[in-house]
Order: sequence, then C-alpha cells, then structure tokens
Amino acid sequence: MRIVLVGPPGAGKGTQAAFLAKNLSIPHISTGDLFRANISSQTELGKLAKSYMDAGNLVPDEVTIGMAKDRMEQSDAAGGFLLDGFPRNVSQAEALDDMLASEGMKLDAVLDLEVPEDEVVKRIAGRRICRKDSSHVFHVTYNPPKAEGVCDACGGELYQRDDDSEETVRTRLEVYHTQTEPIIDYYKAQGLVVTISALGKVEDVTGRAMRALQREGAPQ
Repeated sequence: MRIVLVGPPGAGKGTQAAFLAKNLSIPHISTGDLFRANISSQTELGKLAKSYMDAGNLVPDEVTIGMAKDRMEQSDAAGGFLLDGFPRNVSQAEALDDMLASEGMKLDAVLDLEVPEDEVVKRIAGRRICRKDSSHVFHVTYNPPKAEGVCDACGGELYQRDDDSEETVRTRLEVYHTQTEPIIDYYKAQGLVVTISALGKVEDVTGRAMRALQREGAPQ
C-alpha cells in the first residue's frame, strides 16, 4: 500500500507513521530521515541540500523530490511505503503523481490526521526538554515531572525549546495552512483522502487509522 500521511505540526505524524508502517509491513519514509541520510552519506543530493541549508535558504523542491524518488526505488519499498513530510506542497504532490505514473503506480490513500489548532499549540508549547539529556521529554499537562522544572530521570533542568514557544508554533501552523494544507484538497479531488481524529491515546489513533486504511484496501 502506498500512503501519504498529512497533518499539522503536533498531530503525532512521526509516532503514527512508525506504528502504521510496522503494522502494514511497509517502510516509513520521512523527509527528515531522507535529508539526514543523504547529508551523512554525502550523496550528490545531500551535498546540494547542505549547501542551501548552510546558506540559510530553503532546499528547492527538485532536490527533495530527487531524494524521495531514490528512496522509493529501493527494494524494501517495492510493496509500498508510507510518506511522512513529503509531499509538502501541491507542486511536490504533482511531481509525486508523475513519478508514480511513470512506474505504472499510484497512491492508495492520503491519511489526514485532524487536530484542533488550540490542541496543537497546547501539545507543542507544553513540551519541556532536559538540558542534560534531550531524550528525556516531559509535558506540563500530559506528562509533568514530579518537581517543576526538574527532570525525573537525571535531575537536569527542563526547558522549553525556542521553536516550541506558542508564537513559533502559531507561525508553523500558518506555514502549514498556506503551503501544505492545499494538498488535502488536491488529493480530495482524486478521492484519496481519509480523515481521522488524532485526539486521544496513541494506540486509539493508530486503531482508527488502521480501520480507515483497511476500508481503503490495506491488507487485513
């Protein structure tokens, strides 16, 4: 099954992508992983992407598309894949359609994780990270530390990252609404969009997503 996962920042796309890919036995292909792998391996596309990033510029669509194409052509993606973070805009969605069509393939579903904007802000702005070990993550509402501002695991100071501030989160949401959300209408015109609520426990959201995808033709 070939799936695109979309949703605003804070919708839990990365978490859900990992669970869904495992349940469906297909690779999870995320834009972040693509960039890290290509830059780390110093591929031509990785070097090109890094040159733009080092200059503080956005990486052009064609570079991102090239990385995605290379990854989707690997043997483990022959039976399908789950794309997370790509396509990010309508031009990338059109390029993906063209790419798949050239191989006689098409998408099976576009899974839209729906979360109210205020909940997104609450989820992200409430995160607190340990300065000693960034893998220790807390949340002021959903997973508060025993002592305010102190990591339960190592006693390190907990802080809010700059990009987790409410102002930054709302800016990220605006970018999502402007650049990425239009792909939902693009795919709706193709009858591919399956929208589910991303509220509740992680396992409940995964269950909702699996049931929705099964109705779209995923293996039982």
